[in-house]
Amino acid sequence: MLRVVALLLILLNAGYFAWSQGMLRAYGWAPVEQHEPERLAQQVRPEALRILSTPVLPTAPVPQVAAPTAPTAPTPEVAEESSARATAQCWQAGPWDVTQAAQLEAVRRQLGQSLPAGSWTLDVRVTAPARWIIYMGRYANTAELDRKRAQLSPRTRRGLQTLDNPELQPGLSLARFETQAKAQDELEAMQKRGVRTARVVQEWPERRQAWVRVQAADASQAAAGQAALQSLPTLNGKASTTCSP
Repeated sequence: MLRVVALLLILLNAGYFAWSQGMLRAYGWAPVEQHEPERLAQQVRPEALRILSTPVLPTAPVPQVAAPTAPTAPTPEVAEESSARATAQCWQAGPWDVTQAAQLEAVRRQLGQSLPAGSWTLDVRVTAPARWIIYMGRYANTAELDRKRAQLSPRTRRGLQTLDNPELQPGLSLARFETQAKAQDELEAMQKRGVRTARVVQEWPERRQAWVRVQAADASQAAAGQAALQSLPTLNGKASTTCSP
């Protein structure tokens, strides 16, 4: 039985191979040919078709970089102005206490004799603002001072300041201000909290000092200005330094 089945399979495979290869076309047994003749019929003048080479696109021109030009020589006027700025110098000396009027007058007189007018100035500068305090005192001794301190509330004691003016010691500074108006406002607030004997006083006035400034237009004037500052009899080791013109 198995031999018959195997023989049938061999015959079927041989028959399929002959059919697929068109060997049985003469007997009417063959697969349908796959072709599309309608596409060939739809072509329009296929003989006019030509294959052209791809055109080469032009490249963008490379920009030309201009060569750096050599720096031009400065004109005589510019060179002279630069030289003048290089030789111009400024010297200053000080400070002097503005309350020493006699010393300041001696400085003005000597500089006026040694240097041309307009080449020097005497500048007064504020070095420290005025100081106003809410003050209690002056007490007879430190025992009375300690007793008054103990009577203050903890909040008021936290604001106590060290007194720098010996003329107000022994005493208490409850607060410190740069203006009298601010000190007065704070005193009124403290009085509402029970502070009764305090008052507003000026611990230090505004501190001002004077500086001499000499402006030199050239090297000769610079030497003369520096010599004039060093020869001041009231310099007394005060600094003599350069400054911005």
